[in-house]
Amino acid sequence: MESRSGCPIGAAVEVLGDRWSLLILRDVVFDDRRYFRALLTGSAEGIASNILADRLVRLVEAGILTRGTAARGQRARYSLTEAGIQTLPILYALGNWGLDWRSGDDELRRRQHLLRDGGPAFLEELMADLRVRHLGAPPNPSAEPGPFERLETARTAATE
Repeated sequence: MESRSGCPIGAAVEVLGDRWSLLILRDVVFDDRRYFRALLTGSAEGIASNILADRLVRLVEAGILTRGTAARGQRARYSLTEAGIQTLPILYALGNWGLDWRSGDDELRRRQHLLRDGGPAFLEELMADLRVRHLGAPPNPSAEPGPFERLETARTAATE
């Protein structure tokens, strides 16, 4: 996918600049939705199937996601590439801006607070865990709950 602009911001916006692409990445990263149906039915914003299909193709073409091969009748699984994993700081920055300047769901805001409180070290830990989940990197053995388990605990605590 060749950029129309020589500007790094312009090139990034060409891939990530529409609402749906970022929300799909959010759902893949934070909710581990890796199949078309899970992304479609799990979308809080109600993405249409044709829009989802189009954005998934674009994200694969841009090298942000890979699409696993699926035999007839089987579902294709999407995975983040390293470039996709590197979008986490962008999602983090957008979430922080939304936390400061927009209202929202307490459950989802709690997740962003945990991300913010964890700072850069927590982001690095999340990215390392995403490499294990999506790229097959060896896991970091630890007796402590992983970053996604801590995010899930924060999310479920908001509903109790």
